[in-house]
Amino acid sequence: MSAVDIVLIGRNEGSRLVAALASLPGQARQVVYVDSGSTDSSVAEARRAGAQVVELDMSVPFTAARARNAGFAALTDPDFVMFVDGDCTLVPGFVSAAVAHLSRHPELALVTGWRSEIHRDSSIFNQLCDFEWRRPVGRILGCGGDMLVRAEAFRHVGGFGDSIIASEDEEFGTRLRKAGWALERLPLEMTRHDADMHRFGQWWRRAVRTGHGFAHVGHLHPDYFARERQRVLAYALVLPLLSLALALVSPWLLLVPLAIYALNYLRTQQGLRRAGLPKREARQHALFIALSKFPNLVGMATYHLRRLRNAQMRIIEYK
Repeated sequence: MSAVDIVLIGRNEGSRLVAALASLPGQARQVVYVDSGSTDSSVAEARRAGAQVVELDMSVPFTAARARNAGFAALTDPDFVMFVDGDCTLVPGFVSAAVAHLSRHPELALVTGWRSEIHRDSSIFNQLCDFEWRRPVGRILGCGGDMLVRAEAFRHVGGFGDSIIASEDEEFGTRLRKAGWALERLPLEMTRHDADMHRFGQWWRRAVRTGHGFAHVGHLHPDYFARERQRVLAYALVLPLLSLALALVSPWLLLVPLAIYALNYLRTQQGLRRAGLPKREARQHALFIALSKFPNLVGMATYHLRRLRNAQMRIIEYK
């Protein structure tokens, strides 16, 4: 029988971690919890729940990638590993279905499923996350941090990139595909996530982190996130600079970039409506998607400044 283990990672997740731990019994042979310097009761709660605990060395910058690698290293000869973030609960039945699917398809390195928000409607920011998680099923290029991975494939590519602070899961998937493996999203509920975002500042920091991921992964794999980086540069850098230049000629020329922004907003809104969002939510989501290009640009610039200065890549937290 195949050995299935769970690696749960977290940092100061509090009650979210307690819920995550409570969702795991009976779904795997072993649970390893990796803690990234929590100052709350996370470590004690994990031990109380019977998980093996790995505490990362605080002298080295924390990343989710580093935590997942440490969790994998603590396992004893696994066949499949379910990686779960500490702010998620695991949906019963997903692990067994995912293992069965991987067993039938030896070309697959990993499978993922659908993540959804526990408190979707408590804020527009949670709604944005919930929509972000709901992606088409079938063969995919990459996925988020919740995934069931074939241990052989994990070893084949050397696991996650330790220094990547954002989109490390997408970078991992890219290396798997380049090594000849395939990835797939199943039409199954996988995890329930608690973003707990209620303030604009939280959303902004998360969008900065996303931009950092665009730049870092794009630097390693220029073909990945290429369109995302182009959009950020176009709407958050080129158009604002063009607006300044046109304003020096004539204030009326500012109507040109404003029209471009308006058209982009309307097209985004229409796309969200086609994807099934109600009209009011589509309007709100489109606004934040348009605005996100600016913190994304900050994140991209932050990555390149760190890279050029040979500085450490430190995590950007939003909770």
